[in-house]
Amino acid sequence: QVQLVESGGGLVQAGGSLRLSCTASGSIVELNVMGWYRQAPGNQRELVASIASIGTTNYADSVKGRFTISRDSAKNTMYLQMNSLKPEDTAVYYCNADVTYRRWPTKLRNNYWGQGTQVTISS
Repeated sequence: QVQLVESGGGLVQAGGSLRLSCTASGSIVELNVMGWYRQAPGNQRELVASIASIGTTNYADSVKGRFTISRDSAKNTMYLQMNSLKPEDTAVYYCNADVTYRRWPTKLRNNYWGQGTQVTISS
């Protein structure tokens, strides 16, 4: 099986920065598309940013120019650098990954979520 573990959330003032990390572990053959989602109280979970295995990125309009998604394939880790944070960025941030993993004698593909990390921005 595969596990995703996020870290890096916390409480910062508006205008500050945070860096989230998501590390995948398990019998991983390949991490395909990975992404960060967030969910604020009373809201639906929304895509913040995604990154393909070849490095192509996609961002929600609300974070363009402020957030940067990246990945380190050697470490099976994805990052989200968040700058110029706003109170409306407050949410639980979730890591998501489309993963090809080894299940002897073959390979399988599935989608996984992390447990979430709280990001709180004070005004």
